[in-house]
Amino acid sequence: MNVRVKKTLLPVMLCITLLFCFIGTPALVYSEQDVSPVMPDSDEARKLLEDSLSIVEIDHEIERITKRIAELQLLQSELQIKIQDMGLRIEDRRDRAGAVLRSYYMGERDHLFFMLLSAKDLAGLFRIMDFYDMIIQNDRDTLAVYKNQYRSLASAQAEAARNTTQLAEVKDSLVKQRERVLALEQRVDGALTASGNPDAMKKLIEEFTLYWENVGLYEVKRHFQALANAMENLPQFVQGSKNMLKTNGKEYTIDIHEDDLNAFLRSEDEIFNSFAFHFDDGKVIASGESGNLSLLIEGKYTVINEPENAIMFQVDKLVFNRLELPDTTRKALQDEFDMNFYPKQLVSFLKATQVSSQDQRLVVKMELDL
Repeated sequence: MNVRVKKTLLPVMLCITLLFCFIGTPALVYSEQDVSPVMPDSDEARKLLEDSLSIVEIDHEIERITKRIAELQLLQSELQIKIQDMGLRIEDRRDRAGAVLRSYYMGERDHLFFMLLSAKDLAGLFRIMDFYDMIIQNDRDTLAVYKNQYRSLASAQAEAARNTTQLAEVKDSLVKQRERVLALEQRVDGALTASGNPDAMKKLIEEFTLYWENVGLYEVKRHFQALANAMENLPQFVQGSKNMLKTNGKEYTIDIHEDDLNAFLRSEDEIFNSFAFHFDDGKVIASGESGNLSLLIEGKYTVINEPENAIMFQVDKLVFNRLELPDTTRKALQDEFDMNFYPKQLVSFLKATQVSSQDQRLVVKMELDL
């Protein structure tokens, strides 16, 4: 029987202790004092919970992709209507512009110049010049309108082409995510069948899923939001710190020790009193525990130049209460919360060229953006 993690919220029995064994290890337990699930020690049990949670999260990604497809399809329809309308309106302008260009190419405007030479007096000359200027200006307006309409049409067509490509990529992503869910479901089904107590394990999965959707996801987003808010104020912190920003005249360097960064973060939000950063071996690791909640974010900083120069924080691993979350969750959180560092917010004429995280230090190299 195909087992998909239930998304509907189940009543949480906070006052009753739920105790059972899976592969000889403790299962999740709820109590009055501890509403957080107690993770089993078994690697097999943890892997089963990770797969089950991945099904839930990838299902959410499928929902996001499906919504995005609908948005892109609507945009494509609107663009096609816009292109058709612009195409009809541009026909008349194309004919007018063509007539103007032919008149110049074939010398049909030359007689205006000769009219100037035939003026008998100064007053006549001015009248002819006014008439000449009016015709020339009208020609310019006709060509300018056609040029702008043509550019708008070309831009809409290019946008429609990009949208078609993006729509195809998103649809392909949807197919792949559905395949991932199917493979995970089959693996979960196999693990449940191999367990000594499938019904108990199903209950375990449901309870943990309920906890994740009601508590876990909220806490993870709360930490990401706090990080995003703090990163907005990091340039001011660097500017106000002695010896953190250095220059040799050509190259600028930001050198932040993890102790200084953690002190800054704690001054920004009390959530960081139990959550700290560590820099080593090219990695950035942020981790902490609060009560029965634990969170680990592992990633790295990289330099990007599009859409603007920045030090981007790329999340490579996300672990909640010892369960690693899938890549879809990492990407969704990274898209939702901007945890990047923008050098131009520090000094407007600088751009980042290199970043490293070694020996408890984060070092950013910058140069003049000429």
